[in-house]
Amino acid sequence: MNGTSAILIASARNFIRRGNVAVHRALMISAVVTSSLFFASYVYYHAHVGSVHFQGQGLSRPLYFTILTTHTILAASIPPLVIITLTLGLRRRDQRHRRIARWTYPIWMYVSITGVVIYLMLYHIFRQ
Repeated sequence: MNGTSAILIASARNFIRRGNVAVHRALMISAVVTSSLFFASYVYYHAHVGSVHFQGQGLSRPLYFTILTTHTILAASIPPLVIITLTLGLRRRDQRHRRIARWTYPIWMYVSITGVVIYLMLYHIFRQ
């Protein structure tokens, strides 16, 4: 779902650059829904499974934990940023929306993409 969110966010950015507000709005709302569903499933999963420990050794450990730490810190900032950005956009407060979206977009993209990287590292690449 994080990967889907990243695709929706990037696509929405391309549509707004072309001036297509309606498609941009629909894609961004879809990204918010997708991200929210991911977060709900993440919380549910970890409430039932608990913590999964990283199995990688050597250089992969500091790399993984660096990505995880930056991901976690920035992920905590995303909900308020997205809510503010979305609210301003839906109310057509375009100047303020653009100003905050310049921060929201790269942080949200980073969190979405690193979420996929963390998942791959934890469950596929370094699983024992």
